[in-house]
Amino acid sequence: MAVPRGKTSKARTRRRRAINMKLVAPTLIECPTCGNRVQLHRVCPRCGFYRGRQVIIPQSKS
Repeated sequence: MAVPRGKTSKARTRRRRAINMKLVAPTLIECPTCGNRVQLHRVCPRCGFYRGRQVIIPQSKS
């Protein structure tokens, strides 16, 4: 059975774990109806459209 020769340093362990903890910016697309930047597969909060249909009635800015 394989046995490690020495102790794994804290830096090595943390470097290995940090690879999976990096932040990724969300992908944004332009809404075909109003041109607002929206995440994929989400209703546009500005116009309320999703896939060419009005899904929600957006709240007016007052």
